[in-house]
Amino acid sequence: MKAKFIVSMAGLVVLAALPAFAHHSFAAEYDSSKPVTLKGTVVKFDFVNPHSRLFIDVKDAAGKVTPWELETANVGSLQRRGWKRDTLKPGDAVVVTGFAAKDGSNLAAASTVSTADGKKLFVGTANDGSPEQK
Repeated sequence: MKAKFIVSMAGLVVLAALPAFAHHSFAAEYDSSKPVTLKGTVVKFDFVNPHSRLFIDVKDAAGKVTPWELETANVGSLQRRGWKRDTLKPGDAVVVTGFAAKDGSNLAAASTVSTADGKKLFVGTANDGSPEQK
């Protein structure tokens, strides 16, 4: 009976630690020597933890659309910078700066998001150029 309890408790500890293991550093996934500037249209904005995600469609000169996923900061960090759940809505035109993923996929760590009305929003990820990092 005592052995079952110990095994059960060990299992709970492992489950509780999984979110920490899943977290990654900027340098593990993104390349600071590969800046990107993406002009596109918002498809979806997931205002969630541990990192919010912005999904945009980027159209090239030939009209081909490429979907991009952009990692942003956590909800608390974004809120401190003035973001809200509805800051970006599907159909909004944006220009996003950031750093490409090391694996060459259409994934990047966003640094700034500029809206069609000229508002520049800092994202709060590593190297985002926000006043806190200067």
